[in-house]
Amino acid sequence: MDNKYVTQNTLSSNGWVIRPQPTSSARVRLFCFPYAGGGASAYYPWVNNVPQGVEVCPIQFPGRQGRREESPFDRMAPLLNALAPAIRPYLDMPYVFFGHSLGAKISFELARHLREQGDPMPVHLFFSGSNAPNIASASPPLHALPEAEFVETLRHFKGTPEALLQNAALLQLFLPVLRADITLHETYRYVPGEPFDCPIAVFGGQEDDEVTRENLAAWHSQTQGTFILRMFPGDHFFLRSAQTALLQALSHDLLALIG
Repeated sequence: MDNKYVTQNTLSSNGWVIRPQPTSSARVRLFCFPYAGGGASAYYPWVNNVPQGVEVCPIQFPGRQGRREESPFDRMAPLLNALAPAIRPYLDMPYVFFGHSLGAKISFELARHLREQGDPMPVHLFFSGSNAPNIASASPPLHALPEAEFVETLRHFKGTPEALLQNAALLQLFLPVLRADITLHETYRYVPGEPFDCPIAVFGGQEDDEVTRENLAAWHSQTQGTFILRMFPGDHFFLRSAQTALLQALSHDLLALIG
């Protein structure tokens, strides 16, 4: 896989939509939503590893990377109310959403929010590393834990580099964002609604202790269109460890959209 992505980096005027490689020949926009604590840069290596004609547009949430000075959101509704008008100017061509973990729930709810507003709908939805929204979490809440317990829980999930967890200065910068993201996740409540018409593809990690195959399959109820579930080697962060295989599967579906 080629990780030498183009270094040109164009932000939207509002900072939410990042376009690492803007192209006038794009036929589909792929909006990518990061996991809890993650930033848009997690998707930069994707730019040169999807089919030509697909423009990768990672979403940058407040509180991280280039938006460090902004306060992160810790509730779903205010986040959607800010994100929807920011992404709307980029819905002028066929588009798809890809979200991993918390990003899956956010992209799912954003699609429903846009539908309520009468906006153009995605032509495909990709959800990764996330139980279906109607599946309540069986894990005890984490967002209010004291710092030491919170950090130890992060270590257990294996998504945060150990070097960061052991660097007190960096950790103090990182923890407010991650705590806000986990608060958002744990306070989210699914409200039943009409299924989408577009296809849904769901990706999961075969060794993910938190997200089971059964709970991934439950996304099927969210579409009246085609549904497919693909499992990859790895734990919750197979997004990184199985990135090549995941991008191959994603590219297969994107090529079908481009024609």
